[in-house]
Amino acid sequence: MAFEYAIVLTGGIATGKSTVANIFSSFGFKIIDADKIAHLMLDKQHKKIAELFGAEYVTQKSVNRKLLGSLIFSDTEAKEYLEGLLHPLIFAEIEQQASKLDETKEPYLVDIPLFFETNRYPIEKSIVVYIPQVLQLERLMARDNSTQEMAQQRIDAQLNIEEKRHRATYLIDNQGNLNALQEQCVTVKDRIIQAHKGF
Repeated sequence: MAFEYAIVLTGGIATGKSTVANIFSSFGFKIIDADKIAHLMLDKQHKKIAELFGAEYVTQKSVNRKLLGSLIFSDTEAKEYLEGLLHPLIFAEIEQQASKLDETKEPYLVDIPLFFETNRYPIEKSIVVYIPQVLQLERLMARDNSTQEMAQQRIDAQLNIEEKRHRATYLIDNQGNLNALQEQCVTVKDRIIQAHKGF
């Protein structure tokens, strides 16, 4: 059965999830990255994307994700079309990779930004990377050089970070500096290993 040893890594946009993924990778954890798989599947479906949304969204067999993202965040119907096309393909690829990692009988992470929103993956344990929404907005605006309105729109498209915090098996609070984040990652890593060994 796929996902037997999986732990989801999730959080809100701009909470520092990628940094946490890199830290856990340095611990030796295998990571399945749903975003990377989504980008791969998006480009594989470039012909379909051009048919559905227009040729301007595709350049040399590569989808312009930023341009498509602007459309998706402002058009619910377009968002549903895209999700209907991509989600089954993304799930199938993640499931296949998870099945292979389950053979090692060691815990691994599946990095899924919208894990709680989609309710698609049968994974029981989760790591949530958390910062308060005020800080989330500030970091997102700085990261993407976006307006407050645009950043807030992207945050509002996801489940509230406080709800994600509430649902977490393991919580990593990323309000501090990198050293503080690394220390929290070590603590969570140790808890995962202990749980895996049955302590």
